[in-house]
Amino acid sequence: MRLKLVPQNTSFDFFSRWKIWLGISALMMIVAFTSFMLQGLNFGIDFRGGTTIRTQSTQEIDVGVYRDALAPLELGDVTITEIFDPNFGPDENVAMIRIQAQEDAEAVTSDVITKVGEVLAAADPGLKLPFESVESVGPKVSGELIQTAVIAVVLAIGAVLVYIWLRFEWQFALGAVAALVHDVILTIGIFSELQIRFDLAIIAALLTIVGYSLNDTVVVFDRVRENLRKYKKKDLKEVLNISINETLSRTVMTSVTTLLALISLYVLGGDVIRGFVFAMIWGVIVGTYSSVFVASTILLWLGVKRDWSKPSNNAGNQFANVDA
Repeated sequence: MRLKLVPQNTSFDFFSRWKIWLGISALMMIVAFTSFMLQGLNFGIDFRGGTTIRTQSTQEIDVGVYRDALAPLELGDVTITEIFDPNFGPDENVAMIRIQAQEDAEAVTSDVITKVGEVLAAADPGLKLPFESVESVGPKVSGELIQTAVIAVVLAIGAVLVYIWLRFEWQFALGAVAALVHDVILTIGIFSELQIRFDLAIIAALLTIVGYSLNDTVVVFDRVRENLRKYKKKDLKEVLNISINETLSRTVMTSVTTLLALISLYVLGGDVIRGFVFAMIWGVIVGTYSSVFVASTILLWLGVKRDWSKPSNNAGNQFANVDA
């Protein structure tokens, strides 16, 4: 007996209230953008600056013990990661402790570093002092990272616009980009509203979400193009419904299996990757939603040519003119 999340030959009408879906999406984007403007993001050490301490111990490192030992110092955002370093022997354990920049200071002071060493030495008798290395990143470098991150996301969305435009038609391109912008804004909005730590790992998650959402959208658009050739006399709304129903099983199965893996990582993966995984979970949900209720709805709103036997007015038509 095979498990089927979606029955075969579904006939759901996704566009009977397409204006309502667009309105809901627009409202959610407005709420997310307003939250971002009013509250901002809870930037992590990557964007706020701070100090990275590299520790070395002869005993096995327990990240939870380190975190509990540092908690009374009230240092703010602190991340602890156990790492493997081939430069050390098998009996040497290394961890990276990242502490956010304190108020009125670009880096953690030497007094604070001394206190960190004292509390960690009390919790871990095998800790070697002084620390292996102590490095600081000021707010100027962090500001440059924010600019670079924004540019990376914008360039990724711009590249998607060009790709879809060349592969399909400009209406498809605008629908896909609208869905991607929708996903990115809602992801940033949920991080702003919940004040979850926003660091470089979240930027990586945003770029991954762009790729995931685009993949789902392209699958739907490919089927739409095929059905536009197949059902030349059917209304565009009906063709879109047929296309989404035909790809619905694949969409749901991909999303559910991805979510199962991500939820497992969220529960068992620890604090280091929890923000990244949360962004991915949220991105898969809104990405699946936007592929159907944003990208395809925008396509219905703009309309699209019906006769795909003729060359399009985009790059393919230009090449045809050159050959002529």
